[in-house]
Amino acid sequence: MDIQLVNSMDFGEFVDVLGNIIEKCPLIAAAIWSHRPFMNLADLEKHVFDFIDALPQSGKEGILRCHPDLAGRELQQGTLTPESQREQRGAGLSNLGPEERRRLGQLNCEYKARFGFPFVIAARLSDKATVMRELERRLHNQPTQELRAALEEVRKICHLRLEDILRSREDPAKL
Repeated sequence: MDIQLVNSMDFGEFVDVLGNIIEKCPLIAAAIWSHRPFMNLADLEKHVFDFIDALPQSGKEGILRCHPDLAGRELQQGTLTPESQREQRGAGLSNLGPEERRRLGQLNCEYKARFGFPFVIAARLSDKATVMRELERRLHNQPTQELRAALEEVRKICHLRLEDILRSREDPAKL
């Protein structure tokens, strides 16, 4: 679909189609709908990121808390959002061996205990080795540094999801 079609959507359709560009945060799509018309993908992204940047720290952390644990219970139970399921599967996180699963689970727990939100990485741009390496590395970040790093990953995920939507030629009601 093109940006003109995005701009022509009514509120409900806009939130339905764009509601998961930020994981489980349809409120963000609802908040930016009134900023239409968007000139292009970059303009749409700017409004999303401006909204996020204006949030207090607790709101930014809340966005991060909406993300699932990588290779966690939701992946095992098949209850991830379709986007997250595709992204985690593509990174090889659905094919972990028992030791890899145990280690990733342990690191996820340590990370959440340290920072108060799940580890976020653009899984589509990673593989399981990169995920593990980055999780181990970022565990040593200071909390403010890690908040910035995690939000940067949210931006990458959002960008990729918006590209998917704007490249789609399907009826938006089917997305």
